[in-house]
Amino acid sequence: MPETIIAATPKTPIVLIPSRLASTRLPDKPLADIHGLPMIVHCLRRAEEAGFARVAVACGDAAIADAVRAAGGEAVMTDPDHPSGSDRIFEALQILDPQGRHDAVINLQGDLPAIDPRMVAAALTPLADPAIDIATLATPIVDTHEIDDPNVVKAVLSLAPGQTVGRALYFSRRPVPGGAGPLWHHIGIYAYRRAALERFVALQPSPLEQREKLEQLRALENGMSIAAAVVDTLPLGVDTPADLARIRQVMAAKR
Repeated sequence: MPETIIAATPKTPIVLIPSRLASTRLPDKPLADIHGLPMIVHCLRRAEEAGFARVAVACGDAAIADAVRAAGGEAVMTDPDHPSGSDRIFEALQILDPQGRHDAVINLQGDLPAIDPRMVAAALTPLADPAIDIATLATPIVDTHEIDDPNVVKAVLSLAPGQTVGRALYFSRRPVPGGAGPLWHHIGIYAYRRAALERFVALQPSPLEQREKLEQLRALENGMSIAAAVVDTLPLGVDTPADLARIRQVMAAKR
């Protein structure tokens, strides 16, 4: 995993964590208790531990904002009906930083309470290349059952041996590319240049995005550049009660 915490470019990033209560498989998921703290607060702490100067939660519900503020975190209310996390963080950015001081935004999922803080920081590293609009993460697929699992999104990367950052050429739920070589599990954490986020949320859903049900294809179809930093760990997400029980065990072992 890259050890650089914040790349030279951009210089003033902010981490925004979009969060709302509308989860069907795990009701009130952001507020689920994990060793005395709501899950959303654990995500906030991991981002703070990555060394970023400003971290905030973009909330779709007042109960989330109350929980974040009770823990000493920064929260901002946004339209509860946003169709995606990127739309939510864009509204939050406009509210929190109308002067445009933050030149990049990391969109961190609110269901990764045990994520390694270095991984949050690694999401920013591809933006050291001024040609990249959006950065993300990928890790090698090591469990064979993931290859044909449509819930595991694969990233097609232009990546030479020994490189740790590669240009993203495509994303799919299918096992691509073909032939011998690694397959990459896409990790849905994004770092946007501010102008790129503004452009992205103004775009209409694209044909491949609608076909694959993958929002990032909208950027590629409109000529935006995406690169992925390769990391060696897949963070544990929380979507179901079983996931929550597992993450509680994992985090208890680390205490």
